[in-house]
Amino acid sequence: EQISFLQNELNQMSDEIFTQQKEILKLNNELINLKNKINIIEANSEVLNSDEDIPPPHY
Repeated sequence: EQISFLQNELNQMSDEIFTQQKEILKLNNELINLKNKINIIEANSEVLNSDEDIPPPHY
């Protein structure tokens, strides 16, 4: 009886881990897509990047 309970708990945990892993992969793909979109926007932008931003001479 206790072994059956533990096996059931293990199966539930395994299913939850599988579901979470799928969600993590989905979120990672979305993050990559967002980074790519940001890079495209920055490349097409007229605004200077922070490393190109030169302070005025009085600084």
